[in-house]
Amino acid sequence: MAVYALSDLHLTFQAEKPMDVFGAGWENYEQKIFDNWHKTVKDTDEILIPGDISWGMYLNECREDFKFINSLPGIKYISKGNHDYWWETVTKMNGFLKENEFNTIKFVYNSAFETEEFLVCATKGYEKETEARLKERELIRLENSLIAGKKLESLKPVAVMLHYPPFYKNGEKIEEIFRLLKTYNVHTCLYGHVHSKNHSYPVNEKIDGIVFKLVSADRVNFCPIRVANV
Repeated sequence: MAVYALSDLHLTFQAEKPMDVFGAGWENYEQKIFDNWHKTVKDTDEILIPGDISWGMYLNECREDFKFINSLPGIKYISKGNHDYWWETVTKMNGFLKENEFNTIKFVYNSAFETEEFLVCATKGYEKETEARLKERELIRLENSLIAGKKLESLKPVAVMLHYPPFYKNGEKIEEIFRLLKTYNVHTCLYGHVHSKNHSYPVNEKIDGIVFKLVSADRVNFCPIRVANV
C-alpha cells in the first residue's frame, strides 16, 4: 500500500470547458490521467487530490467526473480548489457520494484522515491578492483540520494538502501558513494550482524541515506521484 498525489484534474465529462486551449500538453488529458493512474496506482493505495477536480458548477453537473474518479484504483482524499464551484457543505457532498455509490472518495474539509502512511489535513489556502477576511477564514480552516488530526492521536507524519502554493509568486513564504505548518509539525505539504513552468515556487524541496511538492496534473505528466514517508 502506498500514498500518491495528483491535483488539478479539471475534469470535463459534463461541463464544456476544453483544456487544450491552455496548451498542447492538455490534449487528451483525461485519457492520460486514466492510463497513467491505472499503470501506477493499485486498489489498496491512497491518493491525495488537492483541488480543482471538476469544471461543473453544481454537484449534479459533476456526476460523470466523480464517476470517473470513483472508478479509478485506490481511495481518494479530495480537498477544495479555487475552481471547485460545486463545493457544498460536507453533509451535502457526502450525501452526493452516498446517493451515487461513490465509495472510494472522501472529502477533507475542517477534518482529517489517517491513511496508511500519513495523517492527512487540508484547506484551499490563498494568494497575496486574496481579501484579508478570506485569508483569515482559510487559516482557521487549516488549523481546524490540524486540530482534528491531532485528536486522532496518530503517530504518523502529517501531510497537508493546499490548493494554492504556501508561497507568493516571487517564492516568498506565506508566513501565516508556515507558522501553522511548523506549530503542528507538518512533515509534507502538497500543493497544486500552478501550471506555468515559469515560476519561483519550490517543486520538490525541503524548507524549514517540511517537504514541499507541486502536484498539478500537467506539471507531473498527468500521473499520480508517490508521496514518500521518509
